[in-house]
Amino acid sequence: MWKALPKCAQGVIVAPKCQHGTVRESDVTYRDLICEEVQFKGHNGDMGNAYYARPKGDGPFPGVVFIHHLPGWNEVCIEAARRLAHHGYSVICNNLYFREGEGDPDDIGARMRAAGGISDEQMLGDVAGAMAFLRAQSNSNGKVGVMGYCSGGRHTYLAACRLPGVNAAVDCWGGRVMAPAEALTAKQPKAPIDFTKDMNCPMLGIFGNDDKEPDVAQVNKTEEVLKQLGKTYEFYRYDGAGHAFFDWNRPSYRVEQAVDAWGKVYDFFARHLR
Repeated sequence: MWKALPKCAQGVIVAPKCQHGTVRESDVTYRDLICEEVQFKGHNGDMGNAYYARPKGDGPFPGVVFIHHLPGWNEVCIEAARRLAHHGYSVICNNLYFREGEGDPDDIGARMRAAGGISDEQMLGDVAGAMAFLRAQSNSNGKVGVMGYCSGGRHTYLAACRLPGVNAAVDCWGGRVMAPAEALTAKQPKAPIDFTKDMNCPMLGIFGNDDKEPDVAQVNKTEEVLKQLGKTYEFYRYDGAGHAFFDWNRPSYRVEQAVDAWGKVYDFFARHLR
């Protein structure tokens, strides 16, 4: 049976040994967190704002860039940053829409959706800047993963293929990883799947079998490409779950599937980033 030990002087909660004497790294948690808004240098040297959450203490801690979804830089993604920090990661969730100015995240997100989102090149520059921010901190262990929901999952897939130095990637139901020619735009001129040969890190995929974008056929095709190219990946598919089943703020939330899938995320990052 697992149970938490009292915290140490630095606020660390360590999962004790189980009855067989094994400590799971993914069970190490931290109650004392530092969370704040910071500035980071993004694409073309533009300075933007980001949410930065990490355990209290000197570390070293592995890093994660949490790439927010098209609804915007909102509470759901900021909560995900805190959740990962609680499990021992130094996390930055950078605002991809900072160039739009201040305002309600949902309103800004709606404007960005109508405008077709941001360009892939701008996104990659901003994520690269967020990765550099994490590695520049004194508490960094030098490893950085990327993770995102929906459009953030698509961006995660693209970052895993096109950015150097990504150590692990978690794509949560990323839409348009496989995009038909008619869906391509000047901002998104090539489907992420076409860059798969350049993927340079392990990939974890989390999907709901009731999702429409990506649907089961798209997920299967993506897995087929990863397998053909000899990439290291793990895909998990959940019955009874559709799009955004992690989102506790929507009717799409599925508690049992979400709890299990988050466990897969913690285990994956522990194996590849610690």
